[in-house]
Amino acid sequence: MACAQTGSGKTAAYMLPVLTSLIKQGLNAPPRSPLALCVAPTRELAKQIYIEARKFSDHTPIKVCVCYGGVSVPYQASQLERGCHFLVGTPGRLQDFVSREKIYLGSIQHLILDEADRMLDLGFGPDIHKLIEESNMTAKESRQTLMFSATFPDEIQHLAGSFLKPDYLFLAVGRVGGTNLDITQHVITVNGSEKRDKLHEILSATGTDRTLVFVELKRVADFLAAWLSQNNFPTTSISSDRCQSEREAALRDFRDGRANILVATSVAARGLDIPNVKHVINYDLPQDIEEYVHRVGRTGRIGNEGKATAFYEVGRDDRLARSLVKVLSEALQEVPAWLDEAAEVAFGTRNSERKTLFGTR
Repeated sequence: MACAQTGSGKTAAYMLPVLTSLIKQGLNAPPRSPLALCVAPTRELAKQIYIEARKFSDHTPIKVCVCYGGVSVPYQASQLERGCHFLVGTPGRLQDFVSREKIYLGSIQHLILDEADRMLDLGFGPDIHKLIEESNMTAKESRQTLMFSATFPDEIQHLAGSFLKPDYLFLAVGRVGGTNLDITQHVITVNGSEKRDKLHEILSATGTDRTLVFVELKRVADFLAAWLSQNNFPTTSISSDRCQSEREAALRDFRDGRANILVATSVAARGLDIPNVKHVINYDLPQDIEEYVHRVGRTGRIGNEGKATAFYEVGRDDRLARSLVKVLSEALQEVPAWLDEAAEVAFGTRNSERKTLFGTR
């Protein structure tokens, strides 16, 4: 179980050792029986990991495959038929392939959960449990299980332990659940009716900087992207409502610079490594502090400096006040006096000091 800040190289940290191990141990496995399985919470992250695995395994005998929703099942199944040593996938498509006997997990030597805390929460937890415990996967005593994330709430740490060997190791680099020190963070109060005008003001000042704007609702993502485009800001959007080809096209336009602004829901919050994102704006703050940490982590990656701005709506976002103060303080960021005051009277936040496997949060 490993935790390190966003943009610190966690993918390479598990990819290189696993690929090396596969080569050393030999690549003997029947078709459709991968030796390593990496599970990711979103299609975009699964595809990104697949591309990185292809790069790392270039000029080796290792065959890498990927399976996720929104893409032809026969096509992905045909790729598996040709042989697969390292498989990357999302929980839903993997479970579907297991139930149809298109893949067999009895040869798995390495199981990787990327963004493990998200994989084990209430949204994905039952699917992951079924995939690991109720399929034909190699028993935990006979495989290596690897869990990586930038955040690990204590309740998820205890749940994660049930999928690991009793004597498992845990590793923390930096402060658990903290933001990258290379990111300059600002929290400003903005009423809901004033958000668009404030966003327009900020984007007008930053010019062509590649900017990622996070919202909570899918319909808001599309509406805001259309409004920005009408106001001469080249913008695209991504949400889980869009078909896979549209989601991939939006990310491609953002990466290639055809649209320097991407409006996104939390589908783009975790793991995505998009070069040169200069600014992350939380137009809507998320429901929990872990999501905030992942969102701002889309900038300031691999030693680069970044900037994050959060729109705080009094009354709506008070539940995050105490957690925000803690995250900002630990990252040596300025804490506005009004936010400190809001934190003093906030209730129901998860900011109490408590011991976890990684120490005090």
